[in-house]
Amino acid sequence: QVQLVESGGGLVQAGGSLRLSCAASGSIFSINDMGWYRQAPGKQRELVAAITSGGSTIYADSVKGRFTISRDNAKNTVYLQMNSLKPEDTAVYYCNAQIRGSSWLTPRDYWGQGTQVTVSS
Repeated sequence: QVQLVESGGGLVQAGGSLRLSCAASGSIFSINDMGWYRQAPGKQRELVAAITSGGSTIYADSVKGRFTISRDNAKNTVYLQMNSLKPEDTAVYYCNAQIRGSSWLTPRDYWGQGTQVTVSS
């Protein structure tokens, strides 16, 4: 059984910063891509940032230059440093990871439970 546990959300004023963490635990052979998605009320879930096992990254245009994704492969953990936060960044943020439980299994998508980020103006 694999579990993703997120932490670091909260309430912050516009212009402030938050750092999200997501730790994967359980039966893990390897982790491919890891990423962060968000979903605001009444909107579809969207990709915020993703990082490969080798460290290559992609970002949504709306967060480029403000957010930084990173990972610690030894700790099976992915981070999202969010700076210069705006009210439009308010959403539930979800961690995602493609995890292989054993060498003979194909990677599966796993999701965290979500953490609320609220940016006040």
